[in-house]
Amino acid sequence: MTAATTRLARVAVPPIAQAGRWAALYDGAHGPLIDCSQAVPNRPPPPELAARLAEAAGAPAQARYGDILGDPALRRAYAAHVSERYGTPIDPSQVAITSGCNQAFFATMVALAGAGDAVILPTPWYFNHQMTLEMLGIEPRPLPLDAATGFLPDPDALEAMIDARTRAVVLVSPNNPTGAVYPDALLARILEIAARSGVTLVLDETYRDFLDGEARPHTLFAAPEAKDHLVALYSFSKSYAIPGHRVGALIAGAALMADIEKVIDCIQICAPRPAQAALPWAIEALGDYRRASAAAIAERAAAFREAFAGLAGWRIRQIGAYFAFVEHPFAGRPSAVVAERLAREFGIVTLPGSFFGPGQDRFLRIAFANVEAPSIAEIARRLALVPDALDAPA
Repeated sequence: MTAATTRLARVAVPPIAQAGRWAALYDGAHGPLIDCSQAVPNRPPPPELAARLAEAAGAPAQARYGDILGDPALRRAYAAHVSERYGTPIDPSQVAITSGCNQAFFATMVALAGAGDAVILPTPWYFNHQMTLEMLGIEPRPLPLDAATGFLPDPDALEAMIDARTRAVVLVSPNNPTGAVYPDALLARILEIAARSGVTLVLDETYRDFLDGEARPHTLFAAPEAKDHLVALYSFSKSYAIPGHRVGALIAGAALMADIEKVIDCIQICAPRPAQAALPWAIEALGDYRRASAAAIAERAAAFREAFAGLAGWRIRQIGAYFAFVEHPFAGRPSAVVAERLAREFGIVTLPGSFFGPGQDRFLRIAFANVEAPSIAEIARRLALVPDALDAPA
């Protein structure tokens, strides 16, 4: 067995697939399945965007290879959008278009680190980040976060973890899995620490369009350290309801971008072309759609808080953007056991905290943005039926 094969054997089974296997065993006893396992829009893209996607898919030019770092029109449109949103000029040369945000992360990690290096991941972490590092032979170094402080990282504790093997710090804001939004001052301090320590801050902003309003999420792009020590990741999937089209983006400095281009060329050559052709129009034309989507999900968050307020033993420890990170009442029961029972017997599909790193067994991640308010109320109704003594499934 090769070293690479051994590494892959240690990587966990994809969590969404595992949750799907639990869900498949549900017999419908309590009503229709309610799937809150994966962050996925529960409605199709706007009809105008769907029409443009279909038109682009039929265009012969879009069946050909495109530029490795993305079609120029989309790079320009995304750079202009970010420049306006953040109040800082972003040049299209700083933008790469990728096959989803996961590819943006994968390419960034290959460019930044190698086997034997370390990357700091706050826990609870996004499981695909941890899986990527493990399969590359990079140490995912956990920085434990505390529910009592809103799952926000302690900059001093983070700085103490940086050593000669550290190549990057990865943050997700709004966070997956907790929903926490990191304050600008906290992000700025962590970027300053990263630059002073000679490492890179990789900031995943997949869910930024679900922040309240369209206020500037942070001021990092204006910082002098950003040029050489910041990579910002983004996904078009959630904002435009096109996860199957696989389009993401990243912003990075010129030196790192040259290496990222090599990685993307070897993984997929270019991101899917039809969606790249349609998205420049969408970025400009669908601002109202993005804002309406954010407002609708904020209403679901409020419905989630209300539904859980009267639910004995269940405690929301953090909520925001797409997710609620909820403490379950079954002390001593592994979160995977709790999640499996909820899926198999009650038709509520969540992800156990253990999928998000060590020390998370008291929690479940519930992607409340997947479902409408009536289904959120139904989740609470079913949870009230769960027996106090939750045994492991047979």
